[in-house]
Amino acid sequence: MSGNQIFRLPAGGCVDRTQPVSFTFEGRQLSGYAGDTLASALLANGVRLVGRSFKYHRPRGILGSGAEEPNALVQTGEGAHSTPNVRATEIQLFEGLIASPVNCWPSSRFDVGALNDRFSRFLAAGFYYKTFMWPNWHLFEGFIRKAAGLGRPSNQPDPDRYESRYHHCDVLIVGSGPAGIAAARAAAAGGARVVLAEQAALPGGSLVGSAALVGGREGGAWAADEISELRARDDVRVLTRTAALGYHDHNALTLVEECGGAPHAGDPSSRPRLRTWHVRAKRVILATGAIERPLVFCGNDRPGVMLAGAVRHYIERFAVRPGKRMVLFTNNDEAYRAALAFADTGGQVAAVVDVRRVVSEDLRSALRDRAIELVAGGTVTETSGRHALKAVRVSGGQTQNRWMDTDLLAMSGGYNPDVHLFSQSGGRLRFDEALAAFVPAQSVQAEISVGMAAGETTLAGALAQGHAAGVDAALAAGFPAEVAAPQCGAERTPAPLEPCWRVPGKGKAFVDFQNDVTDADIELAQRENFVSVEHLKRYTTLGMAPDQGKTSNVNALAIMASLTGRSVGETGTTRFRFPFVPAALGSFAGLDRGDLFRPLRRMPAHECHVRAGATFEEYGGWLRPAYYAAPGETAFDAEQREAAAVRAAAGLFEGSPLGKIEVKGSDAGAFLDLVYANSMSTLKVNKVRYGLMLNEEGVIIDDGVAVRLADDHFLVSTTSTGAERIAAWMEEWLQCEWPHLDVIIAPVTTAWGVLTITGPSAREILLALGTDIDLAPANFPHMSFAAGTIGGLPVRLMRVSFTGEVSFEISVPAGRTGILWDMLMDKGQKAGLVPVGIDAWMVLRTEKGYMHVGVDTDGTSTASDVGWGHVLKKKNEFIGKRSMLRARDRAKDRLQFVGFAVEAGEPPLPVGAHAAGRDGSEGHVTSSCHSPVLGKGVALGLLKGGRARAGERLVFQTPGGARHAIVCEPAAFDPGGEKLNG
Repeated sequence: MSGNQIFRLPAGGCVDRTQPVSFTFEGRQLSGYAGDTLASALLANGVRLVGRSFKYHRPRGILGSGAEEPNALVQTGEGAHSTPNVRATEIQLFEGLIASPVNCWPSSRFDVGALNDRFSRFLAAGFYYKTFMWPNWHLFEGFIRKAAGLGRPSNQPDPDRYESRYHHCDVLIVGSGPAGIAAARAAAAGGARVVLAEQAALPGGSLVGSAALVGGREGGAWAADEISELRARDDVRVLTRTAALGYHDHNALTLVEECGGAPHAGDPSSRPRLRTWHVRAKRVILATGAIERPLVFCGNDRPGVMLAGAVRHYIERFAVRPGKRMVLFTNNDEAYRAALAFADTGGQVAAVVDVRRVVSEDLRSALRDRAIELVAGGTVTETSGRHALKAVRVSGGQTQNRWMDTDLLAMSGGYNPDVHLFSQSGGRLRFDEALAAFVPAQSVQAEISVGMAAGETTLAGALAQGHAAGVDAALAAGFPAEVAAPQCGAERTPAPLEPCWRVPGKGKAFVDFQNDVTDADIELAQRENFVSVEHLKRYTTLGMAPDQGKTSNVNALAIMASLTGRSVGETGTTRFRFPFVPAALGSFAGLDRGDLFRPLRRMPAHECHVRAGATFEEYGGWLRPAYYAAPGETAFDAEQREAAAVRAAAGLFEGSPLGKIEVKGSDAGAFLDLVYANSMSTLKVNKVRYGLMLNEEGVIIDDGVAVRLADDHFLVSTTSTGAERIAAWMEEWLQCEWPHLDVIIAPVTTAWGVLTITGPSAREILLALGTDIDLAPANFPHMSFAAGTIGGLPVRLMRVSFTGEVSFEISVPAGRTGILWDMLMDKGQKAGLVPVGIDAWMVLRTEKGYMHVGVDTDGTSTASDVGWGHVLKKKNEFIGKRSMLRARDRAKDRLQFVGFAVEAGEPPLPVGAHAAGRDGSEGHVTSSCHSPVLGKGVALGLLKGGRARAGERLVFQTPGGARHAIVCEPAAFDPGGEKLNG
């Protein structure tokens, strides 16, 4: 033994005794070894009390040794690194670890909340549905919400790093016990790509520390050698400390790997804390093992009551004997191994209490050799002790109701195959009477369960099943496997277990340890007719804790079955849900946090805007210049100056985020006629046409221009926010509704940078820069297209306008956008060219009365509402046409797109101001600004029956009081289009 590790065995285990580790638990400085878990180190130091139960605040100790642990939830770390509700059985010990129990105050030994246990008669199942309804739930809500939960998350930003990876493989094997390793070696032998995922830090499962012979070697040595060989293969990936959280459709599984890269456990710059794997496999082999079942009897939750398999696990894997004197309470042969291992390492076994009256002679002989008393046909009916187990009451054998002094009670009611992932996959279960457990019955995905996960209780059977599954999986993936199946030594045939679902007695007998659900709660649920498994679960909260009832579900179902006169199979079970074990929320976010939560795109000429002094804002996921403020200018001053400069000379605006979609094929024109409300097939080559896109309801979802590059080739432009959405929408219609059309859709938004030069001097600046395109108005009128060069750069040039001025939209290869920007600004400086931001751009289009989809329209606006009723004359069908023909879509009182004029000198109407009518709002302002060229406010909006109300004077309700405006045409600037066509 070492230091204060009074329960550490002098030899054995898989810990490194040359690397002592110091850690702190509840303020106490303790020690362990590298390779320990927090649970094994606590047991080695004699720590029995590790926390309090959720509802009754009863003292609780370590029950299990892995993911099934319901009691030993702790808070680890401090400050930003504080993590609540982590299972001590799965925390790898490291230097400086700080942990504390949860759900207790001021300490685990003296917890004020323990008063709940004294008033437990008032806190039975469903008490929260009844007790707090009168006189008003809200009187109790604050207290209840404060009491809910266990640990407390940190309120500081999480400093740890998380990653996500996507992976494909031929065979994914979950679990590295004997069946999992046999499957992996068989599948890998033929060259299949294999992923072997193991939740524990050390692969091998039940073979670790086992004396069973496999392949002529001790099981642990065989497992270690096989894992080493698998790691050495390029086509095999072995992931340890990796939990399979979920089994989803199409053989997709979510795994979370604990990388140990948290700052308190290593260098955060080199490794993430957790890595989430999204794995899609051709075949899945579930070798997840089994979970030992507790026994239900009075006082079964005291610290010092443990699962028998966990006792053996701590002895064999960690060289920790978790007690001095033990009693074993069981109904099966497997549990005897814990008593024998305890005795063989120097511990005293007071008795083995077996509910079966008939026990095989070889087990009786083994107990006699170690002077261990056997109480056949007996039960443990009660326990005593406050913060640790002191004694148990045994009924049966030679003496009835005998108290035995002991500090450790190992219990085992049999094993439940770990079917959580199988159930998530959609597989169906059946109840196996011999095992007294649910086992996989029918798979619905390309999956097979092997070993204990399939109900196979022998080592030879597990190895054979795993090997056969690995061979079949490899063959299914096209890889013939040629390797001999592993063989094991002779095994004894276990005697059948005798189900023991609960032991009658007075006092609390716990079924769900984590949520404090007792057998009495199940009886209450039955009396109140909550007999459906789903009702039982929700009424009692059984199986709803973070452990998802891993140790409680089958016992609970069996108790309900006995109360209702049904079999356990007839009672049924719930479908287990994702995730299999709790996972840090950061593992789901991965790198998508902070600035990367919603990464902002930067335009190709971003650095040019930075040099020009731009103030950036987010627009549809893009970081774009809002304005370019000169020294001393406000945002409003900059907006007005830029807009005025465009009207007087010229402005340069980057519109690279505008959607650009190439549509090519012999049916391209016919396809666009279907997706646009107006016709595009009649468009001539090198001509441009504006169009609207509608959904099936006839509602406007996007607008933009389309240019015909060739007879079978179009370039479609969309709004910035519609770039990806419209491309996907068009592809969906093509593939689902019109697959017969000869059309290819190619989104090319990011391939091209777009610069728009607009204003009276725009043509002059382009000519000064040099171009081989004839820009004369007669040869290159509004809504024309040409390909050529400008300043020596290859470009696509469109004459389209969003400002009402002569405008040239220049598309240039994205990597050369900045070069063209600098050349245009250099040549245009003398002509008064200024950079223009989004704010001024919105002023210019509002002056011109151009509609902005999503701003000047809403989720009900149709083409008719914005003055496009003429599209109904179009002979062919298009998306949304039939909806536009409905009476409600042709009603005269619909909200229609109009302009609002205010008197000169008055401030602009505020956006959102509503026009008052006798029946409430008549409409509202959607866009509004001060026009520097007109010297007054201009506004656009939606008004009931608006197009028939030109000249009507409206009253608008604003925060500053009532305002007046006249209904007018949307275009306040250059309504005749003389400037646009100049």
